[in-house]
Amino acid sequence: MFTIPTPSLSFPLSNGRNESLSRTSFGMGFVTLKVYDILGREITTLVNEEKPAGEYEVEFNASSGMGDLVSGMYFFRLQAGDPSTSSGQVYLETKKMILMK
Repeated sequence: MFTIPTPSLSFPLSNGRNESLSRTSFGMGFVTLKVYDILGREITTLVNEEKPAGEYEVEFNASSGMGDLVSGMYFFRLQAGDPSTSSGQVYLETKKMILMK
């Protein structure tokens, strides 16, 4: 499960500061959710589409189509927004997860 925050919340920006976004600067945005191994290599992309703010659920099946993933630490990164737009504002969140087989 992951959450794309509403525009009224403070967003951690890519440079580490917290600033509020206006409702017009972040409505429906492009969202990517990717999984990386401990060395930073991309394992898979779980989400790669436009989505509005809200809560979503996506299944990560470590045994289908990604080779033989071993037990260990992995990271997932959620990015919402488009840094190439005039506002340049992006929500970034990276968290760790442990795969146990």
